Amino acid sequence: MNICLIIDDYLPDSIKVGAKMMHELAVEFVARGYTVTVITPAPSLLTRSEITVLDGVTVCRFKSGEIKNVSKVKRAINETLLSYYAWRAFKAYFKSHPQDLIVYYSPSIFWGSLVKRLKKLWGAKSYLIVRDFFPQWVIDNGMLSATSPITRYFRFFEALSYKAADVIGIQSPKNLAWFAETASVKKPLDLLYNWAANEPVVGDSYSHRKSLGLENKVVYFYGGNIGHAQDMLNIVRLAIAMHDQVSAHFVLVGAGDEVELVRSAIAEHNLSNMTLLPPVNQDVFKHMLAEFDIGLFSLHHDHTTHNFPGKLLGYMVQEKPILGSVNPNNDLQDLVQQANAGFVTVNGDDKALLANALRLLHDESLRLDMGAKGKQLLQDVFSVQAAADGILRASGLTG
Repeated sequence: MNICLIIDDYLPDSIKVGAKMMHELAVEFVARGYTVTVITPAPSLLTRSEITVLDGVTVCRFKSGEIKNVSKVKRAINETLLSYYAWRAFKAYFKSHPQDLIVYYSPSIFWGSLVKRLKKLWGAKSYLIVRDFFPQWVIDNGMLSATSPITRYFRFFEALSYKAADVIGIQSPKNLAWFAETASVKKPLDLLYNWAANEPVVGDSYSHRKSLGLENKVVYFYGGNIGHAQDMLNIVRLAIAMHDQVSAHFVLVGAGDEVELVRSAIAEHNLSNMTLLPPVNQDVFKHMLAEFDIGLFSLHHDHTTHNFPGKLLGYMVQEKPILGSVNPNNDLQDLVQQANAGFVTVNGDDKALLANALRLLHDESLRLDMGAKGKQLLQDVFSVQAAADGILRASGLTG
C-alpha cells in the first residue's frame, strides 16, 4: 500500500512537534511494509522541487514562501499558496506515483485544494489530522472578530480542508464533542490522540547543564512555540514567584510571536532564574530534555477548544514529570492527573501552579515517580502504533 503524508513542516530541520510526530508515523508505516511519500514545503530551496529519502521515507519538498516566524499577513499569503506550489512542483510525479491513502495535517488549513485534486487523480482515501482549530483559537483570544472579512477568508479554507477529508481525526474526547456540536461538517469523526515513538535519549552527558551553569539546579524545561496561544507570561509569572528558590531554574527554548514579550519581562523583573534560548533541532532538543528535570507547558486561558500540546509526549518519553496550565474544562487536566504523570491547573490559578511547582522542586522521588507514570501513560494511550492502527482502521484500510 502507498501512503502520502502532507504537512507544512518536516524533519530533519524542523523544530516542530508536528513534524516529529508525522515522521514517526511515516517510519511506523514503513516498518509495516508500506511505501510512504511526504509532501512538504521548503522555503529555502534553490530549485522548484527536491526529492530525498529519510529513514526509508520519500520526502518531496517544494519551493514556497516563508510560513514560519514571519508577519501574519505574509504567512497567510504564503500558506494560501501551498497547494498551488505543491501541485506545480510535483504534478508529473503525482501522476506517475499513485497513492492509496492521503494523510494530511492541520495546521495548515490550506491543503484542501491539493487533497481534492489528488483524491480525484488517485481515487484515494483521505484522513485529516486536526491538531489546531484555526481560526477559532484566534477568535477566542480576541485577535480576530468572528464576523470580520479576514475570519471569513480563513473559514472558507478551513471548510475546504474539511470537505476534502473522508475522515477527520480529533485529538481528545472533549475536542471531538465540541467539534461535533459546533462545526457544520458532515464527515465521520475519529478520536486520534497525539503520539510519539518510545525512543528515549540516554542522558549520559550534562553538557547543557554545564554550558548554562545549571549543574546544581532543578530545571523546569519548556521547548516549542513561544506564542500567544501558549500565554507565555503564565510561565514568567511562575518564575517571578519562585525567584527566591535558589535551586530552581527555568529554561525556555523556541520561537514565536511572544519571544520579545518574554525577553522584555525577563529584563524588567531581572529574572536570573530564567534562560530564553533560540530554537534547536530535534536531536539537541531531546538531549536537553534528557538532562533536565521537569517538563513545562502552558495554554491560554481563553481557548474554547481543548488542545493537547505535542511537547507533553516528549516529556513522557524521557520520563519527566509534567507541570502546566490549561484552559478551563480541558480534558488534558484529568488525563495527566489521573495517571499521576504530573500536575495540571487552570491558567490563572497562579497559587496552585506555584504550589505544584514547589512540590516537584523539593521532592525528587515524586519527580521520578511521576516521570515513570508518564511513560506508562505514553505506552497505554499515545503510542505511534496506536495512531497508525487508528488511521488505517478509520480509513477502511488494513493493509
